[in-house]
Amino acid sequence: MKAIKSTSLKKVLKFTKPYRARYNAVIFFAISLSLFAALRPYLLKRTVDEYISPKDETGLLYYIIAMGAVLMLEVASQFYFVYWANWLGQDIVKDIREKLFSQISRFKMKFFDNEPVGKLVTRTVFDIESIARIFSQGLFMIISDLLKMIVILGFMFYMNWKLTFIVLLAMPVLLYATRIFQIKMKAAFEEVRAQISNLNTFVQERLTGMKIVQLFNREKIEYEKFKDINRKHNKAWLKNILYNSIFFPIADIISSITLGVIIWYGGLNILNGDNITTFGDLFAYTMFISMLFNPLRQIADKFNELQMGIIASDRVLELLDSEMKIQDAGTLIATHFKGNLNFKDVRFSYIENEEVIKGINLDVKEGETIAIVGATGAGKSTIINLLNRFYEIDSGTICIDGTNINEFTLESLRKQIAVVLQDVFLFADTIYNNITLDDPNITREQVITAAKNIGVHDFIMSLPNGYDYNVKERGVMLSSGQRQLIAFLRAYVSNPSILILDEATSSIDTYSEELIQNATDTITQGRTSIVIAHRLATIINADKIIVMDKGKIVEAGSHYELINKDEGYYKNLYYSQFAVES
Repeated sequence: MKAIKSTSLKKVLKFTKPYRARYNAVIFFAISLSLFAALRPYLLKRTVDEYISPKDETGLLYYIIAMGAVLMLEVASQFYFVYWANWLGQDIVKDIREKLFSQISRFKMKFFDNEPVGKLVTRTVFDIESIARIFSQGLFMIISDLLKMIVILGFMFYMNWKLTFIVLLAMPVLLYATRIFQIKMKAAFEEVRAQISNLNTFVQERLTGMKIVQLFNREKIEYEKFKDINRKHNKAWLKNILYNSIFFPIADIISSITLGVIIWYGGLNILNGDNITTFGDLFAYTMFISMLFNPLRQIADKFNELQMGIIASDRVLELLDSEMKIQDAGTLIATHFKGNLNFKDVRFSYIENEEVIKGINLDVKEGETIAIVGATGAGKSTIINLLNRFYEIDSGTICIDGTNINEFTLESLRKQIAVVLQDVFLFADTIYNNITLDDPNITREQVITAAKNIGVHDFIMSLPNGYDYNVKERGVMLSSGQRQLIAFLRAYVSNPSILILDEATSSIDTYSEELIQNATDTITQGRTSIVIAHRLATIINADKIIVMDKGKIVEAGSHYELINKDEGYYKNLYYSQFAVES
């Protein structure tokens, strides 16, 4: 376990390379701070023994000025040490968070199928903040405290080794208590982090699905679930508080007893007229013991901050080192596709040995509009996911214009393919930004022209502020039909070579459907289009209809070819749907 933690710390420290000068400066000020802190009690001893007892006013003034100068240097060192350590930590966190977000945004869809969003939010926000404490409250503070203790012990041995020996007798007891505290706190912190992750996941999911919670009157049930999770979170923190409440009073008692023994032993020496101890020694040791024991007491807490940061870094580094990214080894830049598609013996499974696409062969010619139909779970949407390389196929090949899609860079491949999904996602932003997705190459004039071409300009202008209307989170200010129109326009302005409509008209009103049907006629002209349809009446005019069942293509042809096929799958599906709608 220690080796793993050491490895994690080394990986985190690699992020300090761009800030090496600042890193070295923090170490320098840690050393300066320890020297100046230990020098003050020593100067106090000299002042008491050499100038106060002999009543030397001139020498007293000199040493007071010297002590003031040392104090100012200590304050300056403390300021720069704390400020630069925190500054370094925040810059490192910024770099790690950017790298992590970039990494997550390139993960396979399979990763998001299995990982709760709340967990990823915890990793990206809270765990990374814990990494910052490695530098602001953990590593550098521990280094500073250890240096301070070493320097202080050096001064103490130089001044009075007998008194120092008494102090050393008490240190093993405090070190043992510190070690026990550190072990208990480590386990407590791990439990706290786990409970925070569970709490974030639960809250995120329930807030996202609040409509379902209220529709099915699950407020009380979800409230009880939340109380249980929150109780576990509270219990984890109380354990943390309990250990702190026990340890710090014990540390204070040990420190106070040690100071009492020093005063008693040193005082007896002075009263007996021995030259072993001076009044200056007692004054200095009163400060030294506090300066020595406080860092030793707090080092356990700081070590736990370090440990907590390392635990968090393990979680973050696990994501950074993950191999869940789609392989982007292609070198070809797709500037434009003619649109010839070829699926050859394609097999795919979301779960190993459970194929959902079973050896599909499919050819689509340039400019054709094909429709893919079939029952739920037949594999229709999976084909679209594979074409966009959201998932890697198990075997076979997928080619566009005769070139394997793996040979294209992911960015250029996906830029030539526009997809309109059934479940439209809109960001909490303006309609214009949701259409362009902040692409600087798309102008407002192009958006307006495209909206007029497909007949949605009037709808957008009827909204407050028109294209600058903020749709709020997930587009809640718009109806499902309106969101679908925005998604359709978003696909259109990207000027794709291949257009995919995945159940794009299955959940919208008649008026919106008419708009999209008219827009479809416009946008599909001159480009290859794939329409995944639930309502068969919308794909009658497709050049080819592909019928899927249980991961296989069972029929293919035009509507009129398939409707006239005796006992055909499509024919039965069509008339069954027609009867239901009638």
